[in-house]
Amino acid sequence: MTCNKEISYGDLKALLAKGSGLVVDVRSKDEVDRGRIPGSIHIPVENVESDISLDASEFQSKFGIVKPSLDSSELVFHCQMGKRGAVATEKARGLGYKKARNYAGGYKEWSDKGGK
Repeated sequence: MTCNKEISYGDLKALLAKGSGLVVDVRSKDEVDRGRIPGSIHIPVENVESDISLDASEFQSKFGIVKPSLDSSELVFHCQMGKRGAVATEKARGLGYKKARNYAGGYKEWSDKGGK
């Protein structure tokens, strides 16, 4: 069974409210500096493969959080509008994260809907 490749605003809000999941912002540093989804970590889209491929201790050392397991259904990528998030999601799926998802609404939808 393949997991849906996208997650909705409502589902992302629920995931964050539970305090679970890993939201990865793949935008540029300049974009992230202007605003971010609370609790997200920043991995620019061009670094997704190398950073997601780090071993667990290197990942934790670099990002300060536990690396998600390959079967995690709570690994979510996002960008501003959805395109780079989709690219990052496919990269993660190619590395074995078969349930990784893209928040296609991106930071634009998040901020438009007042998500905080």
